[in-house]
Amino acid sequence: MRVVTWNINSIRLRIELLRQVVETLRPDVVCLQEIKVVDELFPAEACRALGFPHIAFHGMKGYNGVAILSKLPIRATVTPSWCGREDRRHLVAKLDQAEIHCLYVPAGGDIPDPDKNDKFAHKLEFLRQLTAWYAANYTPEDKLILTGDLNIAPLETDVWSHKQLLSVVSHTPVEVDLLNRMQASLGWVDAMREFIPPDQRLYTWWSYRSPDWQKNDRGRRLDHVWVSPVLRQSLRSVDVLRDCRSWPQPSDHVPVLVELAL
Repeated sequence: MRVVTWNINSIRLRIELLRQVVETLRPDVVCLQEIKVVDELFPAEACRALGFPHIAFHGMKGYNGVAILSKLPIRATVTPSWCGREDRRHLVAKLDQAEIHCLYVPAGGDIPDPDKNDKFAHKLEFLRQLTAWYAANYTPEDKLILTGDLNIAPLETDVWSHKQLLSVVSHTPVEVDLLNRMQASLGWVDAMREFIPPDQRLYTWWSYRSPDWQKNDRGRRLDHVWVSPVLRQSLRSVDVLRDCRSWPQPSDHVPVLVELAL
C-alpha cells in the first residue's frame, strides 16, 4: 500500500498539481491537509477522476481542512476535534488494511511563548490532548498510520540551522519535547527516518519568502508519517517529492510517500 501525505495549501487551486503528484507517485491513499474548502464545494468528482472512488473530507472555508482519497474501501470515518474548537484538523479513515489518521497540527504563530501568544498556547495544548487520546484509545498492536503536517521539525537535521531555529516556532525545545512525548505514547515509528538516517538532512517545507529555495535550501521537515510498532516490519520505502516545490504555483510543502506491504 502506497500512502502519500501532502499539505496541498488549497485543493481547488492545486487540483492539477494533485494530478501530477498522483501520476508521479502512484499512491493508493492520499492524505491532504489545508484543503481550504467547505464540504459542499469539495472537488469530489475531480478526485474520483484521478482514480480514488473512496473519499472522505472534513473542511471549512478559507483555511485548515483535511481529506483522505483512497483506492481502497473506507469502512468508517471519525473526525476528532481538540481544544474545544471545530477547526477541522483531524480525520480518521478506517480501512481493512489499517486505520489512517490525517492530521494538521496548528502552526503556532510567531512568538514561542504561550503566555504572550494564544496561537502557540493552542498548539501546545493540541499536542497534549492528542497524546493523551492516543494513549487512552489505542495500543502498539493496533494497525495505525499517522500522516500529516505536524508543524514541528524535531531533529537537528530536520532544519537548515538547529542553532538559529531553536527560538523559532516549529523547532523550539518545548514543541519538540511534546512531539517526542506523543511519539512515545504508542511507540510510534518515524517511517521517514527508517530509510533516511537521522544524521542526514531532510526537509519537506521551504518558505515562499525565499527568493531561491533550491539555492538557499533553508528547509524544515514539517510533514511526517508514523506507523504503530506492529507495522514497522511492513515498511518498504519512502520518497520525498522534492521536485514538486518547483512546479507551477506550488504549495510550500512537498508530498511524502511511504510504501508498506499490507
